[in-house]
Amino acid sequence: MNLRSKVDGQPAYVLHAYPFRETSLIVEVFSRDFGRMALLARGARRPRSAIRGLLMAFQPLELAWAGKGEVLTLMKAEWLGGQPLLAGAALFCGYYLNELLMHLLPREDAHEKLFARYVEMLSRLAEDTGTGEREADLRCFEKALLQELGYGLTLKHDSAGLEIIPAAHYTYRMELGPVRLEHSGGAAQVVCGKTLLDLAVEDFSDPRSRGEAKQLMRTLMAYYLGGKELETRRIFKELQEL
Repeated sequence: MNLRSKVDGQPAYVLHAYPFRETSLIVEVFSRDFGRMALLARGARRPRSAIRGLLMAFQPLELAWAGKGEVLTLMKAEWLGGQPLLAGAALFCGYYLNELLMHLLPREDAHEKLFARYVEMLSRLAEDTGTGEREADLRCFEKALLQELGYGLTLKHDSAGLEIIPAAHYTYRMELGPVRLEHSGGAAQVVCGKTLLDLAVEDFSDPRSRGEAKQLMRTLMAYYLGGKELETRRIFKELQEL
């Protein structure tokens, strides 16, 4: 999309926005057909701007843009409605999802399936079904994100090609997948085989699987983020310390 382009009627969500010059914003959006895009919203910071109140995170929008280069010009934004506002822990989870997309998705790379998962995630977060359900939903989204980026997890077979044994213990190595351990001590991170199999089928009814899957996905995300600490995680740590 480096050539001159014009797009209209594109479903999208705001991931992040920051000031540009005195009256404008650069808005990072996740669009259905074009992936993550950077758009210049001219005059969006003016008090009487028609789109100032529309560029909110977690709300479904229909956008139009035009221009050329890395940052295109936002021409129109319409609120589609239907998505309840997120609050409390659900809002925190939403910002976590946005940070993952901001840091891991390349620009102008369409991921329609991931977009659909994101829309579904926001709807489920708005239902606020409880900590256990939120944890399960986050693990499913993280797994789908890695799959879309080409980092799909090996969860049903170990590094030797053998089927995962539910009662056995493993450590996960990025280039190899699950490596079976003869002894659970000594490894930086240990997961039981049942956790890997439950993660494969996205079954988090077992509290142990839910807890171990969380630690495993945290390690994987840290690896693909290149050690960058997410702002949402930093804030969460500070809240825990308080």
